[in-house]
Amino acid sequence: MLERIKTVIDTLSKSERKVAELVLAQPNLVANAPIAQIADLAGVSQPTVIRFCRSLNCSGLQDFKLRLTRSLVSGVPYVHSMVSADDSAHDLAKKLFDNNISHLLRCRNELDTEALERAIKVLANTHKIEVWGQGQSGAVAIDAQNKFFRLGVPTVAYTDPHMHGMSASMLKPGDAVVAVSNSGRTLDMIRSVEIARDAGADVIGITHSKSPLAKRCNICLFADTMEDPDLYTPMITRIVHLVIIDVLAVGVALKRGPELIDQLEKMKRNLKEKRVRGHDN
Repeated sequence: MLERIKTVIDTLSKSERKVAELVLAQPNLVANAPIAQIADLAGVSQPTVIRFCRSLNCSGLQDFKLRLTRSLVSGVPYVHSMVSADDSAHDLAKKLFDNNISHLLRCRNELDTEALERAIKVLANTHKIEVWGQGQSGAVAIDAQNKFFRLGVPTVAYTDPHMHGMSASMLKPGDAVVAVSNSGRTLDMIRSVEIARDAGADVIGITHSKSPLAKRCNICLFADTMEDPDLYTPMITRIVHLVIIDVLAVGVALKRGPELIDQLEKMKRNLKEKRVRGHDN
């Protein structure tokens, strides 16, 4: 709920925004205060408080309080403040951990499970998987390759736009692409996706819901996060993308079933030979 308020706050009327700012500053107080007190503290009328609740798709104040309380009792604090140069190491760790946890929970709650099921089915039955990512998303693409190739599906990761651009034209029906992009606005990625779809491949996007890339994918798994502008790289989004990849990989493993067991056991035995003996950790 607190995430949603910050997302829509700029679209609210001037008076409703006062209520939103009060909720963000003192969520526990608002969750337990009567409407008269909320209106007084925000400096607005009581009908404005009701309009604010309805702007968040709540039926009224009680419905809003119920949803707000559920958010608060999850035990994950919402980090409204940004990091600053004066933060101690303790403060930095707390803010970053809490921000990541908060966004992971939001993504979990908003994830389109129907799209997820379709994506798993495509990846479990494809001839080969290509994972594309540029810049920060390139690290996610490489991680995805490391997971999917173990499942018996030929997999390659391309982090260079020229490479995935050339590869896109050689794809065929029955092939699958996982396109990972934080912004979803990278021209090279969008063009490669268009070429891949024209070639008949299924394209699964992991990106922002309102991006141009999302509109061009056969299936899209949205990762909408609000990054701290004081951070120089998309840290939170990267974590969300990695978890979505994990969900897809586990889903594919379950779909492919018992045939993978012998293969995975053999892989584990080979890896065991590369470890120092006498250390089980």
